[in-house]
Amino acid sequence: MGTRFARLTRYAAAGISAVMLLAAAACGSQPSAAPGSGDSSTDIDKQATGPITVVSSINQWGSLAAELGGDDVKVTSIVNSTNVDAHDFEPKTSDVAKLSKAQVVVANGAGYDSWATKSLGQGSNLVSAASVVGATEGDNPHLWFSKDARTGMAEAITEAYIKALPSKKKDFEQRLATWKQGEQSLEQWVGDFTKHHTKKIAYAATEPVAYYLMSDLGFEDITPKGYTQSTASGGEVAPADLQSFQKLLEDGKADVLVNNTQESSDATNMITGTAGRADVPVVDISEQMPEDVNALNDWINQLVNTIIDAVDPSYGCESDTENGSGDGSSSEDASSSDSGNANATESDSNGTSSSDDSNGNATSADGESSNDSGDDAPTYLRECKASSDAAGGSGISKDGANSADASADDAQPDPNKQ
Repeated sequence: MGTRFARLTRYAAAGISAVMLLAAAACGSQPSAAPGSGDSSTDIDKQATGPITVVSSINQWGSLAAELGGDDVKVTSIVNSTNVDAHDFEPKTSDVAKLSKAQVVVANGAGYDSWATKSLGQGSNLVSAASVVGATEGDNPHLWFSKDARTGMAEAITEAYIKALPSKKKDFEQRLATWKQGEQSLEQWVGDFTKHHTKKIAYAATEPVAYYLMSDLGFEDITPKGYTQSTASGGEVAPADLQSFQKLLEDGKADVLVNNTQESSDATNMITGTAGRADVPVVDISEQMPEDVNALNDWINQLVNTIIDAVDPSYGCESDTENGSGDGSSSEDASSSDSGNANATESDSNGTSSSDDSNGNATSADGESSNDSGDDAPTYLRECKASSDAAGGSGISKDGANSADASADDAQPDPNKQ
């Protein structure tokens, strides 16, 4: 009996010890969970202060990302010079490192910058223009010239910002609304030009860099198909296609020639030389946004004005003498636009808002952009004789003359001409 009691006592003691060990283990598990939850809240608090680290493959989309993010983002554009051929660009180790550490990566897609999406960090949020509009490799990749792509990207970038920094949702949504007002003013006056010209204006291009822009303007592309296919594939232009192109210009079938300044060759020099001799105006357009332009739509507005100067310089300027306004609107309207829109304080001869606007948009030498966005939307207008001093991106020929007024024969000498 005593032995049995002792055995029961030992079992009870063992049971009590087991219960105490389980309780201790349960208590001990609490501190191990606390650091995880604490780190999570710390990360959220840290994230909530910003700025969001944003890396864009090219400065066209980088400028838009900066405009929409304001002080809440820090944007770095990898390709940010018109001296760089984005098609053949090879990122440096430092570029890859920036992409891998970015919270938001903004890319073009459609095979234009495939290097930008190969080094994404595990937590990076990719915003791709090609994905936004449904473009794939083989499609024309110059999507920033499309109004639909610009609007879609603005919305997608804003969505990525809100996801990364929820506490600033209202600020991001306000900047998007402001940007859309500016885009609407640009599309409105461009649409007015298109409606005014019921007969389509014909153009040809040394390379289809501005295809979407010309389409938005309602222009008809009459570039020989064989030539276009050769340039799109990166192959040599067949002599027959080159001759067809030159004859098209000599016969006066094209109202304007669009020349990609970043894709120069003997063939393009021959074509621009032919255009000069045939008195066909040449508009030079680069792929990358020129360094002296702060915002994507400022650049688009410059280019549109330059193109219109080349084909119909009097459009929107008929009442200049009567009203004293360089944009074809009344002086009263121009004054109201200047005073009521902080981002378009004074439109210069390029048709773009003053660089001292309240957006404070700027791109530094290393490609980092900042933007202190104001609440007022920029207003884009028709500016007469727009192409004055944005070399490389808005219709200035290589010798400094306006390619809409100077002959392309002077700007682009024919290599076969002795």
